[in-house]
Amino acid sequence: MNQIKLKRIESQILREVSEIIMNDARDNKLKNITITGCSVTNDLSFAKIYFTTQGDKNLMLKDLEEASGYIRGELSERIEIRHTPKIKFVYDERFINIPKIC
Repeated sequence: MNQIKLKRIESQILREVSEIIMNDARDNKLKNITITGCSVTNDLSFAKIYFTTQGDKNLMLKDLEEASGYIRGELSERIEIRHTPKIKFVYDERFINIPKIC
């Protein structure tokens, strides 16, 4: 697939998933996460959604995996692609060692 189109789809998925979690998710625990990135395979079958949280990452990952079906369904209604990719959430390790500002 064209890399420019792939990056545009990744950006759109990132924006829509963030909006779904912040505005439409009923679980208030999910509102404590930040979506930091998205990576989609060339055939658009899988999407890795990277996130970070100040809470327990394993608990958030479990909650996100439980909500992934709902998020994928909402995503399919919002973006214009033939097949909505399966979503896998991954904790973003890039932000682990950033010092907290008080």
